[in-house]
Amino acid sequence: QVQLVESGGGLVQAGGSLRLSCAASGRTFSSSAMGWFRQATGKEREFVTSISWDPSRTDYSYYADSVKGRFTISRDNAKNTVYLQMNSLKPEDTAVYYCAAGPSIGDYYSATHYERWGQGTQVTVSS
Repeated sequence: QVQLVESGGGLVQAGGSLRLSCAASGRTFSSSAMGWFRQATGKEREFVTSISWDPSRTDYSYYADSVKGRFTISRDNAKNTVYLQMNSLKPEDTAVYYCAAGPSIGDYYSATHYERWGQGTQVTVSS
């Protein structure tokens, strides 16, 4: 089983950048699809981005339209870590960001696909 711990959240001004990290424990990390979701106060949890795992070692990434071109997901299997680089941040990006791990096959956009979740890290973007 994979256990996840997020870090890197904080307060940043609009237009700034943050990099979130998600450290995973468990020997199945390298074969898991990894995703980032976020939940703003009073709203439902929403998909942000995900990265696949493939036996050919080609990683495929997927993004919500709202973050495409600003956010980048990456993974380092040697470090059991997935990253979320967030640039050009906007106040509407303010939320608790969650890292998630799930099977390599399935609907990466759906929260129900993921079996393991981190505790979340707060990102606040001031205007």
